[in-house]
Amino acid sequence: MPDDEMQGRPEPQGKPEWYVVHTYSGYENKVKMDLEKTVANRHLEDKIVEVVVPLQKVTELKNGAKKEGLRKMFPGYVLVRMIKNEDTWYVVRNTRGVTGFVGPGSEPVPLSDAEYASLCQKEDDEEVLVSGIEVGDAVEIIAGIYQGNTGVVKSISKDGRTLTITMGMFSRETPVELSVDDVRAVQ
Repeated sequence: MPDDEMQGRPEPQGKPEWYVVHTYSGYENKVKMDLEKTVANRHLEDKIVEVVVPLQKVTELKNGAKKEGLRKMFPGYVLVRMIKNEDTWYVVRNTRGVTGFVGPGSEPVPLSDAEYASLCQKEDDEEVLVSGIEVGDAVEIIAGIYQGNTGVVKSISKDGRTLTITMGMFSRETPVELSVDDVRAVQ
């Protein structure tokens, strides 16, 4: 007789799927730790398999210096891989800092394989932050032939040394590639 049957616990049913859990902002790591501790205490390792706070590697360029680090990809969210049933739903939902599952109403909806694969791909991509400038930010051009003009950042090169902005020229939006040293964020 298997150990699970002797302990009165049935085998887990179904395969674990990824669910998105909404947390208070800034509580992601605390929720992860508390949930992992509860899972261990209640011996639910076979039902709640993994808890992840997705992180992305970032390189920040500030005044010519590079600083590498990690940043939460989705502040306020934690991914949980589990077999959904009454017990697992209750444990996750009642973890301090959790506000609920992502899904219509109160019913959690698992991520599709394609959605999860997309998240993993984004996690592997490195993002470059240039002196606090991000895509979509307004910038002022402070050097070169376009000095004094403003534009909006459309993309930043992988190495973080150049960016493409769009600015109004010839009565239309025109993309211009500039060095990061030639711009500053508009406050």
